[in-house]
Amino acid sequence: MLSIVIPTLEAEKQLPTTLECVAAAGMASEVIVADGGSTDSTPLIAAEAGVRLVAAAGGRGPQLAAGANAAIGDWLMFLHADTRPQPGWGAAVGAFTREPANRFRAGYFRFALNDPAPAARRLEALVRWRCCLFGLPYGDQGLLIGREFYDFLGGFAPLPLMEDVDMARRIGRRRLVELPVAAVTSAERYRRDGYWLRPLRNLLCVGLYFLGLPPRVIEPLYR
Repeated sequence: MLSIVIPTLEAEKQLPTTLECVAAAGMASEVIVADGGSTDSTPLIAAEAGVRLVAAAGGRGPQLAAGANAAIGDWLMFLHADTRPQPGWGAAVGAFTREPANRFRAGYFRFALNDPAPAARRLEALVRWRCCLFGLPYGDQGLLIGREFYDFLGGFAPLPLMEDVDMARRIGRRRLVELPVAAVTSAERYRRDGYWLRPLRNLLCVGLYFLGLPPRVIEPLYR
């Protein structure tokens, strides 16, 4: 059984298409929208789609943890509201979950952006390099992990940000596997903030986190 957990906050523009993408594959036993207090129509969209709605405050880490706690599946897939796995993702997930060697491994999708600009392709290449060298897929690449392994690791930490980096570090580079399919994420924030400035700011935040600064101190810079 596969439970898909989608953290949301004011996601009315992105959530419908993501839910359609998830439903089209017919892979999920359940879909859980873990909402962080949206004041737009996000909760209504979840209700109309017939998915479970879980309320959680305090940032994406608590949302992901709350969604996982409510899930019944023995496999969990965490997916951002603006991230859509591409055709073939169901087969890739099925193959991964059926392989006994993946009991204590986790999978992630190849990073892609919905922007034809050359800058988007450069950023995708940098993300591939980061994942290969450091074993650091971010949340916009999704995460597929068995319940047993997730519980063994202690689940997502209640962090307002860096919850994906924290989880990737606990999983470990050798136990992270790239799935043979892409997940396309909205490039809106890169177009808005710049294809150089946004990644540099993200890199600075991750560097500060690795130096030991708590996420609550880093959060104003990230936001």
